[in-house]
Amino acid sequence: MNQQEFIRVISPFKDKLFRMAKRLLVSTEEAEDATQEVLVKLWKNNHVLSNYNSVEAFAMTMTKNYCLDQLKSKRASNLQIVHNNYSDGTASAQRQLEDKDSWNWVEKIMEDLPEQQRLILQLRDVEEYEFSEIAKIMDMNETAVRVALSRARKIIREQLVKKHNYGIQFNG
Repeated sequence: MNQQEFIRVISPFKDKLFRMAKRLLVSTEEAEDATQEVLVKLWKNNHVLSNYNSVEAFAMTMTKNYCLDQLKSKRASNLQIVHNNYSDGTASAQRQLEDKDSWNWVEKIMEDLPEQQRLILQLRDVEEYEFSEIAKIMDMNETAVRVALSRARKIIREQLVKKHNYGIQFNG
């Protein structure tokens, strides 16, 4: 595979690699470094990339593993996933403020999720991967991915309901 073919294969998903690295490492600089490292490793092994059914899934797995290794080496115990693209340009200022507040709560709740649930939620709900792709990236079966996603969403839903109903008393 020559350089142009490599770029053609990698270009459609290299931004996803960066976003995943950014979610895991938080720091833009560290995410850029991680993405660069993964791309270099892919280039060094470009002669075997055609053996993979999905180069994208392989690259996402490499990125995930590289970032987790980086975090372990720093003895970081808390992963943060930050999503800055949440807004509705047509909504009223009040609605935008409420949405931003809700998203901030979701981010806080996500920080407390187990690592696996947090990554699956990121891959499915933010990056919009299919269950089969997530299963490959996470080295799990699809049923386990669906269960973990369901549990993560349930925790977020319960915590948001608790937060929004705080101080409200129901007379029943």
